[in-house]
Formats: sequence, structure tokens, C-alpha cells
Amino acid sequence: MTMRSTIIAALAFAVALAAGHRANAADPENTLYIDLKDNCRVVIEMRPDIAPKHVARIRKLARAKFYDGVIFHRVIEGFMAQTGDPTGTGMGGSKLPDLPAEFSNEPFVRGTVGMARAANPNSANSQFFIMFADGRFLDGKYTVWGKVVKGMECVDKIARGEPPLNPDKMIRVRVAADVDK
Repeated sequence: MTMRSTIIAALAFAVALAAGHRANAADPENTLYIDLKDNCRVVIEMRPDIAPKHVARIRKLARAKFYDGVIFHRVIEGFMAQTGDPTGTGMGGSKLPDLPAEFSNEPFVRGTVGMARAANPNSANSQFFIMFADGRFLDGKYTVWGKVVKGMECVDKIARGEPPLNPDKMIRVRVAADVDK
């Protein structure tokens, strides 16, 4: 194989991978809708290719309506908005067992959705966060399970604070496959 044919093969492979990833974005089973106030919807492309156990957990909890009405309890300007604790304290989670870490090379950039955890890397349960800005210091230390593909302007409006004085909440969270079109 010549150098030119090797380069062409590598480019063709990269294009095929990118096309496959874009196709996943339209997959209703791997798309999450988070409805916030003012009819604002956040659309998240879930990434089972890099975090299958975490995506399965988010799907399961969304289908059980676990996240409906849960507040954003930790919202740090220029960093991230954290939610997923039904107690609203940052100390709670679901009754399901904690998940093992699924760290990847996916970077923590604006719009990335990661799983919150305690000091133990294998302690993620139901809490997650959405990045307002790049936070590359988190790379390889927290599990990335999705990316906001629409509605980042809704995320930007979430009330700030730890906890916010008047916290915003997830009104409704659904897997797109379960929503009537």
C-alpha cells in the first residue's frame, strides 16, 4: 500500500466514523429531552458507544420519571449545572447500585454532559452535570455520557448558586423514543 492510498483509506475511515456518529444523533433511543421552564427544551445526544452503563441508567431513570421535578442544586457560573438528586441537597441518588466509571477520551467542553460522583470513581448513581464552558481538567476523571445538541441557550438560563436561591428544575425528562411526535 502506498503512502497516498494509506492516507485516503484513513480519511475514508474517519468520514465513515463521523457519518455513523451523526446518524446516532438522530437515534430516538439515544436522545434525551429535558424540558425546563418557559417551554425550553434541552436535547442531549446520549453516547452508549463510550458509556453504555451510564446511558442505560439515564434511560431507566427517565423512563421511571425519576428526574421529573428535580432541581439544579449546584450551578456554578462559567463551569456547570448539576442535577439528578431527588433530595435537592447533592447527597442523594436513586435506589439503584452505583455505577463503575466509564472514563473515555471524550473532552469536557461546553455542552458536554457528565456523571457526577463522590471521591470514589465508581460512585456515580443518578446525578449529572452539563458544562457551561470547557473544563478539560475533568477529562478522564468523570464519565461523559452525552452532549447537548440543541437548547444550550436554555441551559445558560439556569439559576446560579450552590444551591440557587430560587432553583430551576427539570420539569420533564424523557427518552425521545417514548415521546409522541
